[in-house]
This record gives sequence, C-alpha cells and structure tokens, in this order.
Amino acid sequence: MADNARAKRLADLIREVVAQKLVRGIKDPRLGSHVTITDTRVTGDLREATVFYTVYGGEEERAAAAAGLESAKGILRSEVGRAAGVKFTPTLTFVADALPDNARTIEDLLDRARQSDEKVREASAGARYAGEADPYRKPGDDETDDTAE
Repeated sequence: MADNARAKRLADLIREVVAQKLVRGIKDPRLGSHVTITDTRVTGDLREATVFYTVYGGEEERAAAAAGLESAKGILRSEVGRAAGVKFTPTLTFVADALPDNARTIEDLLDRARQSDEKVREASAGARYAGEADPYRKPGDDETDDTAE
C-alpha cells in the first residue's frame, strides 16, 4: 500500500498529463476546449485513477465528451504511464463532475431565500411590537397579585 502523499502526487501528475494531452495531443472534435479536468483521485494501491471533468455546454456536448474520453482512454493511459514512470500504470475512469450543477442549485436556493427575505422585510415595514415596550414584570410594580383576592 502506498502512502497518501505518493497517491496525491500521482493524482496531480495524472491531472496535468490528461489535461495537456486533451489540449494538444488528441484530435477528437468531441474533446474540444469545452472539456475541463477538475480533479483526479488515485486509490491507495495506485491501481485505479478517477478523473473528474466538466463540460461547458448542453446535454449533447456532455454525451459527446463522455464518448470521446472513453475512446481516448488508452492513449491517455499510455501517456500517463510514460510520464509517471511507475511499475503499473493506473486504469483511468472518467466521471462527469457534478460540481457546476450543485453550484447552480445552491445559487438558485440562495436567490429564493433572498426573495423570501425581501417579502418578509416588506411585510414587516411599519409593523410594531405587540404589547408594551417592556413586557416583563419587575419587583415593586404596583400591580395586584391574582392570588391575594
């Protein structure tokens, strides 16, 4: 089992090599400049690597990019092996990163919360507190006690 620092270094190397190869080495039109490598994770035994990517565009571009990455997997793995110089080159698995979708969902939720806060702020404009300014009884008040009767 390799240490975590070595796995992290290998993951960083894989991310760099795959990103550079996508920009310069692969002529597949499905893997244009709209594919971005966001993260890479390597298992502790350095046998498997998961490469996370995002695609800027619609569902059609995402499906095309996924197919392009699957077809280029062998070329990318051999480039990683050449650059890494390890005994066993990790197998590459490409996973679409859900981070942009999650960020968009969070932004939508925050917008709804802001709108709701604005509605509450408008409804409370000019409102006053119910009762007196100080609703608590203090010792020495002249009010009569209900139990004294």
